[in-house]
Amino acid sequence: MKFEQTIDLPGASPDRVWTFVMDVPSMAKCIPGCEGVEDLGNNRYKATVKIKVGPIGLTLASEISIVEKNEADRTASLLVEAADKRVGGAVKATMSMKLTPAGDGSKLEVTTDANVMGRIGDFGQPIIRKKADQTLQEVAENLRKALATPA
Repeated sequence: MKFEQTIDLPGASPDRVWTFVMDVPSMAKCIPGCEGVEDLGNNRYKATVKIKVGPIGLTLASEISIVEKNEADRTASLLVEAADKRVGGAVKATMSMKLTPAGDGSKLEVTTDANVMGRIGDFGQPIIRKKADQTLQEVAENLRKALATPA
């Protein structure tokens, strides 16, 4: 499944946004249900994400890796691998980010290519897509709030 989102961040300079989104523990606070972020070194992190999809609660043990980062172009690629052993399923996603100036602020373009496997995939694409869109909207709103407060 592919997801594309553009997040407008008025009043937030590209330098400030870049620093924030590349700080995985800070950015993780914008993800609903994300907790316990641990820095594993070498641009790798471990976290737990608790999320509800339909009537089922998932606890996803996740690993996030910054695979590629270009400071000059403000582009990055991340690999996210997450699994719920209780339900029996996993998600593997590649995320590409591009940050550009926009008016008095910034624009963050995020493209996610996700592969949902096992029983989590049994929820069906429409339900998964709806939950992913809802979560991405919450992340965008939380990011705007986090960047609205002084650094």
